[in-house]
Amino acid sequence: MENDLKAYRRSYEKGELQEDDLPDSPYFLFHSWFNLADLSEDIQEANAMTLSTVSEHGHPKSRVVLLKSFSEKGFKFFTNYHSDKGRHLENNPNCCISFFWPELEKQVIIEGEAEKLPQEESDEYFQIRPRGSQLGALASSQSSVIESRHVLVKKLNELEKKYKDKPIPRPAYWGGYIIKPLCFEFWQGRKNRLHDRIRYRSNEEKWIVERLSP
Repeated sequence: MENDLKAYRRSYEKGELQEDDLPDSPYFLFHSWFNLADLSEDIQEANAMTLSTVSEHGHPKSRVVLLKSFSEKGFKFFTNYHSDKGRHLENNPNCCISFFWPELEKQVIIEGEAEKLPQEESDEYFQIRPRGSQLGALASSQSSVIESRHVLVKKLNELEKKYKDKPIPRPAYWGGYIIKPLCFEFWQGRKNRLHDRIRYRSNEEKWIVERLSP
């Protein structure tokens, strides 16, 4: 069965990106765009981002994860280090994250390198997670093959009994990463597919700003 989507059309006319309005740092522009998305009643999770990694065999894989904080130091998220993404980043820290907010006709693509956060920071974040999420991190061997969902439910029930009225420790295989950007691309949809694409490229001393052809 084939779905023919060639007739899908939409004109993007909600914004523009002009060089005169650009800040020197891409972090300021990202902060501005993120706030717009976060305040929008139409966007449920402004912090949802697509993380792309590459396996040891050179195969790319993308999945949606949740951004937990960002600053000029980088972008942070948390996961199981034994997951596919964790194994990929251990072998190759080069990665890409992207945000797409179709309601604003905006997209941000960030290329960079990932490194693990200090254990203390992962401990702090783990302890503010809901108990259900803490237990879920213990119950799931993320990305591994399991026989059925019943296996997960049984493990969760066992953990609930084990840690009843007790603090739940962060497992050593679960923690955070920080992605340190090397390149930002800001995409603003425009009419006639002549979209605005502005790239910030780091040369260590400053950010070089360039306009890309759509």
